[in-house]
Amino acid sequence: MGNPVAARPGRGHLTPVARGRRGMLAPVARRRRAWRASTILLVALAGAGAAGCGLGPGPTPGGVRLTVTDGFGSRLIYSGARPRISGQDTVMRLLQRNGSVTTRYGGGFVQSIDGLAGGQVGGRPVDWFYYVNGIEAPVGAASTTLRAGDRVWWDRHDWGAAMETPAVVGSFPEPFTDASGEHRTPVMVECERPGSAPCQLVGARLAAVGVPARRSSLSAGPVPSGLRVLVGRWASVRTDRTAATLERGPAATGVFARPDPTGRTLTMLDQTGRAASVLEAGSGLVAATRTGDADPVWLVTGTDWAGVAAAARVFDAGDLRDHFALAVSAGRRIALPQVRS
Repeated sequence: MGNPVAARPGRGHLTPVARGRRGMLAPVARRRRAWRASTILLVALAGAGAAGCGLGPGPTPGGVRLTVTDGFGSRLIYSGARPRISGQDTVMRLLQRNGSVTTRYGGGFVQSIDGLAGGQVGGRPVDWFYYVNGIEAPVGAASTTLRAGDRVWWDRHDWGAAMETPAVVGSFPEPFTDASGEHRTPVMVECERPGSAPCQLVGARLAAVGVPARRSSLSAGPVPSGLRVLVGRWASVRTDRTAATLERGPAATGVFARPDPTGRTLTMLDQTGRAASVLEAGSGLVAATRTGDADPVWLVTGTDWAGVAAAARVFDAGDLRDHFALAVSAGRRIALPQVRS
């Protein structure tokens, strides 16, 4: 990951690229920042002699987990609670120590892992992307130092419908346990009804993994800083500015679900951004997104209170593992996007 300049299929020109934990093309509005990040990365690569090199002797971080999947988490390639690490490794070096990796652009861009390469599949653009503790960040994998407890997740997927996936739910209890100390605590659980069973269950699930959480009503004023979990029916949750962006589709949020503004239906999307199914009464959704560099906002929502309750019940590591987002309807768990072959 981290190639500074790349030619993309279907794009007849070279485009500045900021590839970091998200590993994707920078939107036009961020090109100036992409050039700056690319320059920093090139200097780092030159100084290291080769991208992906470890940082040398030092304490080896404990509790690191590495996951590699294909197709938005639909196919597991590697999962290791004790991957090989040596000293102060980088995210890139961690991957290279535990898999067969080919790179391009001076070693800063992952081209293939265990034989699965980026490029074109069925006429669609496919590449490798990575997430640390469920969050993308605009720094290269070769420049990202591992910290104790980090959950590193690489996934190869179609980026034609969503060039960015700012946050994913499949590394739960990250980012809440915050192994790297980047987020303030306690987490704020904002609820349509703070005394409701779904709101209490979400708070209890966070408490069970050692995360202090404070419950409050949905914020009506300025958006507070820090990690937030919004719990309630979509018709109420959508009043939050960040949550409301889900109605604009995956290009805006990286979430492959589009709630109806009335809150009566949830349209599930496939990897190309097209409608795959429509969920009605009793359906719920657990998803995460973020705006700019703000902390992620998680959503535990539904078409009605039965749907919210269903979503709250899958707010745990076992159900969310390796999913970008998760819907639930009539007892079925639906990984999003709904990947079609």
